[in-house]
Amino acid sequence: MNLFARFFGGSKKIKRVRENIAKRFDILGSVGNGSMSKVHRAMDRKLGREVCLKILDKKQHLALVSRFPGMERPEEGEVAVSLTHPNLVATFDWGWTLQEEPFLVMEMIKGTGLNFFADTEGKSPLNRRLDFLLQAADGLSYFHQQGYIHRDISPKNIMVTDHGIAKIIDFGLCVPNKPAFRRPGNRTGTLRYMAPELIRRSSTDERIDVFSFGVTAYEVLTGSIPWEGAGESMQEALQHVNVTGRDPREVNPHLDATAAEILLKGIARDPNERYRSMREFADALKLLEPKVVRTSPTKLAPAESPPGQPAKKGVTKSKSARPPSG
Repeated sequence: MNLFARFFGGSKKIKRVRENIAKRFDILGSVGNGSMSKVHRAMDRKLGREVCLKILDKKQHLALVSRFPGMERPEEGEVAVSLTHPNLVATFDWGWTLQEEPFLVMEMIKGTGLNFFADTEGKSPLNRRLDFLLQAADGLSYFHQQGYIHRDISPKNIMVTDHGIAKIIDFGLCVPNKPAFRRPGNRTGTLRYMAPELIRRSSTDERIDVFSFGVTAYEVLTGSIPWEGAGESMQEALQHVNVTGRDPREVNPHLDATAAEILLKGIARDPNERYRSMREFADALKLLEPKVVRTSPTKLAPAESPPGQPAKKGVTKSKSARPPSG
């Protein structure tokens, strides 16, 4: 029985033998430290290869587990090793250290975060940024198809390799897409990218990831986020609930009406007005070919015309649905 069937079919999980990290790995350097984990570049003697070793903070891990009492939430490692997709970070092994800290053994990604391309929006070709977003959308669509909600999609959790492959990382906050885990009350994630229903502690589903991806896409294509001054405070995050995101052409006048419509639908405050799935969102993004980007800024036009009325002057529509060439 595979991992997916095991924790969705009610069977008991396999016990993992605790590993002596010092014996198994040669630590080569630090990749980064966060509040919930430490990440190292290491040589894995068992696998005979260089890997990325993620060791979770025991206290923080137990605090996260306590949010789901009696719900048998699968460990991050269990989820990660069950997934195989070119746009998700590959995980080779997982377990616990002798100190009872969860650890994951992952591929070592040589590259940079997607946030780099958001910060340098004006210096990176549109097709290149679109290609990364479409790859990430494919990975997230697959993730949803496997029965999970990521809950922490953001540019920093999408890596781009030196060969131009986008990979979603960090499944530490993910949950099974099951009724018990979609109930109101559990708010986890990064406030800057958090969906309104999550902020309100309402019922959730995979559309919270659609929203987070929408904010990510907006930021990557404009270099800014949809709300003025929005940051990591709850007061600023409440803008997601109360304020419609600004037209992306106010930030990047080179974008046209088609681009504005697509990006604004991805961050709709009402989940019923968003894309129903990441596949639908990806199909919409494929409309953003170079010709929908203006060569020079123009006077701002509405994102869309009212039903039954022709588009206003200056608003163009893409006639092609081909994906960007990269």
